[in-house]
Amino acid sequence: MLTRKVTLPALLTLSTLFSGAAALAQDAAATAAPAADAAKKAAETGSELTTVLWLMGGLTVLIVFILLLLFALLWQMRPLLWKIYEIETIREQWYGRALGLFLGDTVGLTGKYQEDVMAGHDYDGITEYDNDLPPWWKYGFYLTIVFGVAYFIHFHVTDSGKLSEAEYQNEMAEAALMAAKMGANDDPNKPTDYKVLTAATDIETGKSLFAQNCAACHGQSAEGKVGPNLTDEYWLHGGEVNKVYHTVKYGVQGKGMVAWKGKLSSKQMLQVSSYILTLQGSKPANAKAPQGEKETASNAAGKPVAQL
Repeated sequence: MLTRKVTLPALLTLSTLFSGAAALAQDAAATAAPAADAAKKAAETGSELTTVLWLMGGLTVLIVFILLLLFALLWQMRPLLWKIYEIETIREQWYGRALGLFLGDTVGLTGKYQEDVMAGHDYDGITEYDNDLPPWWKYGFYLTIVFGVAYFIHFHVTDSGKLSEAEYQNEMAEAALMAAKMGANDDPNKPTDYKVLTAATDIETGKSLFAQNCAACHGQSAEGKVGPNLTDEYWLHGGEVNKVYHTVKYGVQGKGMVAWKGKLSSKQMLQVSSYILTLQGSKPANAKAPQGEKETASNAAGKPVAQL
Protein backbone atom coordinates (compact mmCIF):
# COMPACT_ATOMS: atom_id res chain seq x y z
CA MET A 1 0.00 0.00 0.00
CA LEU A 2 2.86 2.35 0.77
CA THR A 3 4.47 1.66 -2.57
CA ARG A 4 1.25 2.35 -4.38
CA LYS A 5 0.75 5.64 -2.51
CA VAL A 6 4.20 6.85 -3.37
CA THR A 7 4.13 5.74 -6.97
CA LEU A 8 0.79 7.27 -7.89
CA PRO A 9 1.72 10.89 -7.04
CA ALA A 10 5.04 10.40 -8.78
CA LEU A 11 3.31 9.20 -11.90
CA LEU A 12 0.92 12.13 -11.76
CA THR A 13 3.83 14.54 -11.40
CA LEU A 14 5.71 13.00 -14.30
CA SER A 15 2.56 13.09 -16.42
CA THR A 16 2.08 16.79 -15.64
CA LEU A 17 5.70 17.53 -16.49
CA PHE A 18 5.52 15.69 -19.79
CA SER A 19 2.24 17.44 -20.66
CA GLY A 20 3.73 20.84 -19.85
CA ALA A 21 6.82 20.09 -21.89
CA ALA A 22 4.69 19.00 -24.84
CA ALA A 23 2.61 22.17 -24.56
CA LEU A 24 5.73 24.33 -24.44
CA ALA A 25 7.12 22.55 -27.47
CA GLN A 26 3.87 23.14 -29.34
CA ASP A 27 3.88 26.82 -28.34
CA ALA A 28 7.50 27.19 -29.46
CA ALA A 29 6.71 25.51 -32.75
CA ALA A 30 3.66 27.74 -33.22
CA THR A 31 5.77 30.83 -32.46
CA ALA A 32 8.60 29.76 -34.73
CA ALA A 33 6.31 28.95 -37.65
CA PRO A 34 5.27 32.59 -38.40
CA ALA A 35 8.88 33.72 -38.04
CA ALA A 36 10.01 31.01 -40.45
CA ASP A 37 7.24 31.97 -42.88
CA ALA A 38 8.20 35.64 -42.65
CA ALA A 39 11.85 34.81 -43.27
CA LYS A 40 10.87 32.64 -46.23
CA LYS A 41 8.69 35.41 -47.69
CA ALA A 42 11.49 37.95 -47.20
CA ALA A 43 13.94 35.65 -48.97
CA GLU A 44 11.47 35.11 -51.82
CA THR A 45 10.86 38.86 -52.10
CA GLY A 46 14.60 39.55 -52.18
CA SER A 47 15.08 36.88 -54.84
CA GLU A 48 12.27 38.34 -56.94
CA LEU A 49 13.71 41.86 -56.61
CA THR A 50 17.14 40.62 -57.66
CA THR A 51 15.61 38.89 -60.69
CA VAL A 52 13.72 42.05 -61.69
CA LEU A 53 16.87 44.16 -61.37
CA TRP A 54 18.84 41.72 -63.52
CA LEU A 55 16.08 41.73 -66.15
CA MET A 56 15.93 45.53 -66.18
CA GLY A 57 19.70 45.75 -66.45
CA GLY A 58 19.79 43.26 -69.30
CA LEU A 59 16.97 45.06 -71.10
CA THR A 60 18.77 48.40 -70.74
CA VAL A 61 21.98 46.95 -72.17
CA LEU A 62 20.03 45.43 -75.05
CA ILE A 63 18.30 48.74 -75.85
CA VAL A 64 21.60 50.65 -75.77
CA PHE A 65 23.19 48.04 -78.03
CA ILE A 66 20.31 48.27 -80.54
CA LEU A 67 20.49 52.10 -80.56
CA LEU A 68 24.24 52.05 -81.15
CA LEU A 69 23.80 49.49 -83.92
CA LEU A 70 21.09 51.63 -85.53
CA PHE A 71 23.25 54.75 -85.30
CA ALA A 72 26.20 52.93 -86.88
CA LEU A 73 23.95 51.69 -89.68
CA LEU A 74 22.59 55.17 -90.38
CA TRP A 75 26.10 56.59 -90.29
CA GLN A 76 27.14 54.17 -93.01
CA MET A 77 24.06 55.14 -95.04
CA ARG A 78 24.89 58.86 -95.11
CA PRO A 79 25.45 59.06 -98.89
CA LEU A 80 22.01 57.58 -99.49
CA LEU A 81 20.45 59.75 -96.80
CA TRP A 82 21.93 62.88 -98.41
CA LYS A 83 20.16 61.99 -101.65
CA ILE A 84 16.91 61.56 -99.76
CA TYR A 85 17.47 64.85 -97.93
CA GLU A 86 17.96 66.70 -101.20
CA ILE A 87 14.35 65.96 -102.19
CA GLU A 88 12.57 69.28 -101.63
CA THR A 89 9.30 67.80 -100.36
CA ILE A 90 11.12 65.76 -97.72
CA ARG A 91 13.42 68.59 -96.65
CA GLU A 92 10.48 70.81 -95.73
CA GLN A 93 8.93 68.24 -93.39
CA TRP A 94 9.80 67.92 -89.69
CA TYR A 95 11.43 64.54 -90.21
CA GLY A 96 13.42 66.04 -93.08
CA ARG A 97 14.75 68.76 -90.77
CA ALA A 98 15.63 66.09 -88.19
CA LEU A 99 17.44 64.15 -90.91
CA GLY A 100 19.32 67.31 -91.89
CA LEU A 101 20.49 67.81 -88.30
CA PHE A 102 21.74 64.22 -88.27
CA LEU A 103 23.66 64.88 -91.46
CA GLY A 104 25.11 68.15 -90.14
CA ASP A 105 22.83 70.67 -91.89
CA THR A 106 21.62 73.14 -89.23
CA VAL A 107 19.21 74.99 -91.49
CA GLY A 108 16.37 73.22 -89.68
CA LEU A 109 17.25 75.27 -86.59
CA THR A 110 18.76 78.45 -87.97
CA GLY A 111 16.44 78.88 -90.98
CA LYS A 112 17.19 80.41 -94.36
CA TYR A 113 18.23 84.00 -94.82
CA GLN A 114 17.49 85.66 -98.13
CA GLU A 115 19.63 88.72 -98.64
CA ASP A 116 17.92 89.67 -101.88
CA VAL A 117 14.40 89.99 -100.45
CA MET A 118 13.91 93.31 -98.68
CA ALA A 119 11.12 94.26 -96.30
CA GLY A 120 10.58 97.59 -98.05
CA HIS A 121 11.40 99.76 -95.03
CA ASP A 122 13.93 102.55 -95.25
CA TYR A 123 14.70 104.68 -92.20
CA ASP A 124 17.64 107.03 -92.62
CA GLY A 125 19.22 104.61 -95.05
CA ILE A 126 18.66 101.62 -92.76
CA THR A 127 16.91 98.66 -94.42
CA GLU A 128 16.05 95.13 -93.33
CA TYR A 129 15.66 91.76 -94.97
CA ASP A 130 12.27 90.11 -95.12
CA ASN A 131 13.14 86.89 -93.27
CA ASP A 132 11.13 84.78 -90.85
CA LEU A 133 12.15 84.21 -87.28
CA PRO A 134 14.69 81.37 -86.94
CA PRO A 135 13.09 77.99 -86.16
CA TRP A 136 15.01 77.58 -82.89
CA TRP A 137 13.40 80.78 -81.60
CA LYS A 138 9.93 79.62 -82.62
CA TYR A 139 10.49 76.20 -81.03
CA GLY A 140 11.53 77.90 -77.80
CA PHE A 141 8.40 80.07 -77.94
CA TYR A 142 6.23 77.01 -78.45
CA LEU A 143 7.87 75.40 -75.42
CA THR A 144 7.03 78.44 -73.28
CA ILE A 145 3.39 78.09 -74.34
CA VAL A 146 3.38 74.42 -73.36
CA PHE A 147 5.08 75.26 -70.07
CA GLY A 148 2.56 78.04 -69.38
CA VAL A 149 -0.39 75.71 -69.95
CA ALA A 150 1.15 73.01 -67.74
CA TYR A 151 1.92 75.59 -65.06
CA PHE A 152 -1.63 76.93 -65.13
CA ILE A 153 -3.14 73.44 -64.86
CA HIS A 154 -0.72 72.40 -62.11
CA PHE A 155 -1.19 75.45 -59.88
CA HIS A 156 -4.64 76.84 -60.75
CA VAL A 157 -6.77 73.97 -62.07
CA THR A 158 -5.81 70.78 -60.27
CA ASP A 159 -4.36 72.62 -57.22
CA SER A 160 -1.65 69.97 -57.01
CA GLY A 161 1.00 72.70 -56.70
CA LYS A 162 1.26 75.24 -53.89
CA LEU A 163 1.51 78.93 -54.68
CA SER A 164 3.81 81.18 -52.67
CA GLU A 165 1.06 82.19 -50.22
CA ALA A 166 0.11 78.55 -49.57
CA GLU A 167 3.78 77.64 -49.06
CA TYR A 168 4.12 80.53 -46.63
CA GLN A 169 1.09 79.40 -44.63
CA ASN A 170 2.40 75.83 -44.58
CA GLU A 171 5.81 76.93 -43.34
CA MET A 172 4.21 79.12 -40.67
CA ALA A 173 2.11 76.17 -39.50
CA GLU A 174 5.23 73.99 -39.30
CA ALA A 175 7.05 76.73 -37.40
CA ALA A 176 4.14 76.95 -34.93
CA LEU A 177 4.32 73.21 -34.34
CA MET A 178 8.06 73.40 -33.77
CA ALA A 179 7.61 76.30 -31.36
CA ALA A 180 4.97 74.32 -29.47
CA LYS A 181 7.32 71.35 -29.19
CA MET A 182 10.17 73.52 -27.91
CA GLY A 183 8.07 74.72 -25.00
CA ALA A 184 8.57 77.58 -22.61
CA ASN A 185 12.15 76.57 -21.75
CA ASP A 186 13.26 77.61 -25.23
CA ASP A 187 11.63 81.02 -25.24
CA PRO A 188 14.04 83.44 -26.99
CA ASN A 189 12.76 86.28 -24.80
CA LYS A 190 13.61 84.44 -21.58
CA PRO A 191 16.88 85.84 -20.15
CA THR A 192 19.72 83.59 -19.05
CA ASP A 193 22.33 84.17 -16.37
CA TYR A 194 25.19 81.91 -17.43
CA LYS A 195 28.73 82.70 -16.34
CA VAL A 196 31.76 82.75 -18.60
CA LEU A 197 33.59 79.43 -18.80
CA THR A 198 37.26 79.72 -17.95
CA ALA A 199 38.46 76.10 -17.86
CA ALA A 200 41.13 75.37 -20.46
CA THR A 201 39.20 72.37 -21.80
CA ASP A 202 36.08 74.46 -22.34
CA ILE A 203 38.00 77.23 -24.10
CA GLU A 204 39.80 74.72 -26.30
CA THR A 205 36.49 73.05 -27.22
CA GLY A 206 34.99 76.45 -27.97
CA LYS A 207 37.95 77.25 -30.22
CA SER A 208 37.47 74.00 -32.15
CA LEU A 209 33.73 74.60 -32.53
CA PHE A 210 34.39 78.16 -33.68
CA ALA A 211 36.84 76.97 -36.34
CA GLN A 212 34.37 74.37 -37.61
CA ASN A 213 31.21 76.47 -37.63
CA CYS A 214 31.94 80.18 -37.32
CA ALA A 215 35.26 80.87 -39.06
CA ALA A 216 33.71 80.80 -42.54
CA CYS A 217 31.85 84.07 -41.79
CA HIS A 218 33.90 85.62 -38.99
CA GLY A 219 37.42 84.51 -40.00
CA GLN A 220 39.82 82.05 -38.40
CA SER A 221 40.91 84.69 -35.89
CA ALA A 222 37.43 86.24 -35.61
CA GLU A 223 38.74 89.25 -37.54
CA GLY A 224 35.47 89.50 -39.48
CA LYS A 225 34.56 88.63 -43.05
CA VAL A 226 30.91 88.46 -43.98
CA GLY A 227 30.15 88.64 -40.29
CA PRO A 228 31.46 91.34 -37.95
CA ASN A 229 34.79 91.52 -36.18
CA LEU A 230 34.48 89.78 -32.79
CA THR A 231 37.81 90.91 -31.32
CA ASP A 232 37.05 94.57 -30.68
CA GLU A 233 34.81 96.23 -28.09
CA TYR A 234 32.00 96.99 -30.53
CA TRP A 235 28.96 94.74 -30.62
CA LEU A 236 25.84 94.65 -32.77
CA HIS A 237 23.79 92.53 -30.37
CA GLY A 238 25.60 92.81 -27.06
CA GLY A 239 28.98 91.63 -25.80
CA GLU A 240 27.99 90.18 -22.42
CA VAL A 241 28.27 86.39 -22.38
CA ASN A 242 24.51 85.82 -22.17
CA LYS A 243 23.89 88.15 -25.09
CA VAL A 244 26.58 86.42 -27.15
CA TYR A 245 25.04 83.07 -26.17
CA HIS A 246 21.59 84.33 -27.25
CA THR A 247 22.97 85.45 -30.63
CA VAL A 248 24.69 82.11 -31.17
CA LYS A 249 21.62 80.11 -30.16
CA TYR A 250 18.86 82.00 -31.99
CA GLY A 251 20.79 83.74 -34.76
CA VAL A 252 19.85 87.06 -36.32
CA GLN A 253 17.07 86.80 -38.87
CA GLY A 254 17.69 88.70 -42.09
CA LYS A 255 21.40 89.31 -41.43
CA GLY A 256 22.86 85.92 -42.30
CA MET A 257 23.56 84.80 -38.72
CA VAL A 258 22.11 81.31 -38.50
CA ALA A 259 20.61 79.82 -35.34
CA TRP A 260 22.76 77.06 -33.86
CA LYS A 261 20.14 75.61 -31.52
CA GLY A 262 19.47 72.03 -32.42
CA LYS A 263 22.92 71.82 -34.02
CA LEU A 264 25.00 72.54 -30.95
CA SER A 265 24.18 71.72 -27.35
CA SER A 266 23.73 74.44 -24.72
CA LYS A 267 27.13 73.57 -23.28
CA GLN A 268 28.78 73.84 -26.70
CA MET A 269 27.13 77.20 -27.43
CA LEU A 270 28.34 78.54 -24.08
CA GLN A 271 31.84 77.21 -24.82
CA VAL A 272 31.86 79.06 -28.17
CA SER A 273 30.56 82.24 -26.52
CA SER A 274 33.22 82.03 -23.80
CA TYR A 275 35.96 81.46 -26.37
CA ILE A 276 34.82 84.50 -28.37
CA LEU A 277 35.17 86.68 -25.28
CA THR A 278 38.77 85.51 -24.80
CA LEU A 279 39.60 87.09 -28.16
CA GLN A 280 38.84 90.61 -26.96
CA GLY A 281 41.74 92.92 -27.80
CA SER A 282 43.69 90.28 -29.74
CA LYS A 283 43.95 92.66 -32.74
CA PRO A 284 44.28 90.11 -35.57
CA ALA A 285 45.62 91.06 -39.00
CA ASN A 286 43.16 92.46 -41.56
CA ALA A 287 40.56 93.11 -38.88
CA LYS A 288 37.23 94.39 -40.11
CA ALA A 289 36.14 97.89 -39.15
CA PRO A 290 34.16 98.15 -35.89
CA GLN A 291 30.39 97.70 -36.10
CA GLY A 292 27.72 98.41 -33.53
CA GLU A 293 28.12 100.03 -30.13
CA LYS A 294 31.10 100.00 -27.81
CA GLU A 295 30.55 97.68 -24.87
CA THR A 296 32.82 96.01 -22.35
CA ALA A 297 32.21 92.30 -21.96
CA SER A 298 31.00 91.36 -18.50
CA ASN A 299 31.95 88.11 -16.79
CA ALA A 300 28.88 88.00 -14.59
CA ALA A 301 28.31 84.92 -12.46
CA GLY A 302 25.25 82.84 -13.11
CA LYS A 303 24.01 79.29 -13.53
CA PRO A 304 26.49 76.52 -12.90
CA VAL A 305 27.61 74.81 -16.10
CA ALA A 306 26.48 71.45 -14.78
CA GLN A 307 22.85 72.46 -15.37
CA LEU A 308 23.37 73.02 -19.13
